[in-house]
Amino acid sequence: MGARFPLTVLAALLLAAALLPAHAGQKCEDKPPGVQTITRGMALADKVSQALDASGARVVVLARAGQDLGKYGLRYSHLGFAYKTAPGPWRVLHKLNQCGTARSQVDRQGLGQFFLDDLWRYEAAWVVPTPAVQSALLPLLQDPARLAALHTPAYNMVAYAWCQKYQQSNQWAIETLAAAMEPATIHSRAQAQAWLQFKGYTPTPLQLGPMTRLGARVGTAHIAFDDHPSHQRFADRIETVTVDSVFAWLPRVGLAAPPVRLGL
Repeated sequence: MGARFPLTVLAALLLAAALLPAHAGQKCEDKPPGVQTITRGMALADKVSQALDASGARVVVLARAGQDLGKYGLRYSHLGFAYKTAPGPWRVLHKLNQCGTARSQVDRQGLGQFFLDDLWRYEAAWVVPTPAVQSALLPLLQDPARLAALHTPAYNMVAYAWCQKYQQSNQWAIETLAAAMEPATIHSRAQAQAWLQFKGYTPTPLQLGPMTRLGARVGTAHIAFDDHPSHQRFADRIETVTVDSVFAWLPRVGLAAPPVRLGL
């Protein structure tokens, strides 16, 4: 059975929510989430915990729907690595934007916190990597020095998939996956990106016109377009790493099983 979240945990999460300074590229709000938001987030976390326990997996790539990206044909906004700890609970390692800034950090949270971020839709999705991929990922996820090697604090929510100037959350995750798979040869982001290209990863092309880009850039610290090639930018083609593209790629190249979805 998965870990249950009693009412005492609700009180703790209410306090934690008031102190959370980081989000996955969403707009920052001063007010903490309400009781209903936390209750639903905890309920989803409980269901996911039980399902992950039943899967027998030790590591999964876990996603949430924090924003409505339907106009881009995307279902999920943010992913991270969930792994089973020795004491029992699942933990999530993921990259988060520091509110109101162009900076980020890699955070380690419980499932409850992961689903606390005022979700657009209370639905989770995950892919279970092959046993070989899980075995490669698990030690890296618990090694702060190796994790830091491929983390770029400069954050851009629409970072170009094949550039190292910025890094967004989903981009950090798949570059970290690359480093886990080839620890002897991948020590930089450029090397990780070369491996991803060799393995056939294809980023999502977003059609963003000049007025959309201008509106997104003005007054928004965590969105930039200057890392994208000029010929693509002027063609309104912004290629970035999305959950949906990662979930399509991993099963296609035999690194994971097809996605599993679970909602309230």
